[in-house]
Order: sequence, then structure tokens, then C-alpha cells
Amino acid sequence: MKSEKGQSLVEFALILPVLVLILLGIVDFARIFHAYLTIDHAGREAARAASIGKDEATIKSIAVNQGSSIGLTTTQVTVTNGSSGNNATITIEFPVTFLTPLIGNIVGAITLKDTTVMRVE
Repeated sequence: MKSEKGQSLVEFALILPVLVLILLGIVDFARIFHAYLTIDHAGREAARAASIGKDEATIKSIAVNQGSSIGLTTTQVTVTNGSSGNNATITIEFPVTFLTPLIGNIVGAITLKDTTVMRVE
């Protein structure tokens, strides 16, 4: 019977890239999920401000403050302010890039979009 020294090292070397890719995929998914939840929350807060008649600059400022953890800017927030009895619409578009190079090259950058509509009182 031949020696089996180094067999586990070879097996580990074969499976390591797959394990690292799975781990980085999980991290990317968590980042994208966090960004989506953040822009959803920022959109709701901005729509709430729009529903009580705040001006557009204040609404955008509220959205940016709520999305500060992902670096949301006022250029990514679109406000369609309605009059009393109509709807106000807040749209947030946030581009996300992947940390994992292999997945990023295959999928490319994606843009998360959240639209929140609330009736103006």
C-alpha cells in the first residue's frame, strides 16, 4: 500500500476556491439585502414627510439622512410631490457593485429601485 501523505492537502486545495466563493457570495447577498432594506426605510420616511406637506429639499434631506449607512445622495432620490388629497411618490435608485470579482464580472453592477407612494393629507 502506498503512502497517503498529502492527500488531505490536495483535497483541501481543490475545495478551498469553492468555499471562498460561497463565503463571498453570502457577504455580497447580505450587503445587497442591507442596501435594499435601507432604501426601503428611507423611502418610507421620506414619503411620510411628503404626506404632511414638507418641501422637496426637506424630503430629500430626510431620505439621505435615513440612508446614510449606504451613502445615499440627493441625486438618487426623486420626489413627485402631490397636492392635498393626491399621492406623493418617492423613488430611490441605488447602484450596487459586487465585492466578489468573479460574480461581479458575470452579473455586473445592479441598481436597486424602491418606489413609495403615500397620500398627501
